[in-house]
Amino acid sequence: MTNENRNILLKLLEQHQESGMSEQIDYNKFYLYSIITHSTAIEGSTVTEVEAILLFDEGITSSKRTVVEQMMNLDLKAAYEYGMQWILRHEPITVEWLVLLASKVMARTGSEYHSASGDFSAAKGELRKLNVTAGFGGKSYMSYQKVPARLEAFCEELNRRRKAIDVSDVSAIYDLSFWAHYELVTIHPWADGNGRMSRLLMNLLQIEFGVLPTKVLKEDKEAYIQALVDTRENDDINIFLDCMARLHIAHLQSDIKQYEVTLQDEVDRKGGQKKQKVDRKSGQKTRDTIIALISSNPHITTAQMSESLGINRSALSKHIKRMQEDGVIRRVGPDKGGFWEVISD
Repeated sequence: MTNENRNILLKLLEQHQESGMSEQIDYNKFYLYSIITHSTAIEGSTVTEVEAILLFDEGITSSKRTVVEQMMNLDLKAAYEYGMQWILRHEPITVEWLVLLASKVMARTGSEYHSASGDFSAAKGELRKLNVTAGFGGKSYMSYQKVPARLEAFCEELNRRRKAIDVSDVSAIYDLSFWAHYELVTIHPWADGNGRMSRLLMNLLQIEFGVLPTKVLKEDKEAYIQALVDTRENDDINIFLDCMARLHIAHLQSDIKQYEVTLQDEVDRKGGQKKQKVDRKSGQKTRDTIIALISSNPHITTAQMSESLGINRSALSKHIKRMQEDGVIRRVGPDKGGFWEVISD
């Protein structure tokens, strides 16, 4: 990545850490759920983050989504959970391990293929035995006959870079993970699931070396895909490295800003400093803050909202009731065990 992006990213990561954001209850869990939901959304899933929370934590499916979409999310969650445990052992990444990981990504949605070159199963993570293109009329990926050797060479180079990396160089860790992402999706070893696998490998490498995993949001899809295309056409990996750095920077800025809105001001709780109150005359400002609080943590309680806003429970209840009547938010489930959902803002 460029020096400018490197400097911005390092400053934001420091700010993110100093904010204490990651110390919130279940922060890592909800961050992972967001990664999974958006990774599948890029591949066509319409499952929302709130629906994913219900699916993952309560086993509650949505009548609005297809079974395939929800199975796609469950499979990817299982793959992340397995991969995160495995990667921390720092063992060599092999073709066999990538096949196993792919079998978890595609476990319930992978198809059986019957080609002139032989049968293979995406559900088992088996490498493709047919040629594929990047969409209708798109550029063809490498011939399937070349995939095994190319994947083997990729694993060897990846392991070499993993051993040689300076673990104190955060930007180098991100560059390694972005490079691995690009290389794997370019090899395109599988008939399906290549995007999810490449983003998964990227995140696992980031987790291995202790940096905040990168999200690729569904809103990023156009810029993300274009960066992959431009990198191939120009044979310049820096295009993709800088695109991913910019996306990570943008998401960090958004997360930090949203978190600061929920807090309203820096408060030393142990010192007992008085919390600065939100301007009560500004109903829209209070409404916007409530939306930000719920978006940040759907399971937030009214007591927590009241404290963050600096208003009493009675005043908060009036705002909540009005927002529910206006169709802005709604309560899903009981007071205890349920959660809030933003319908529109």
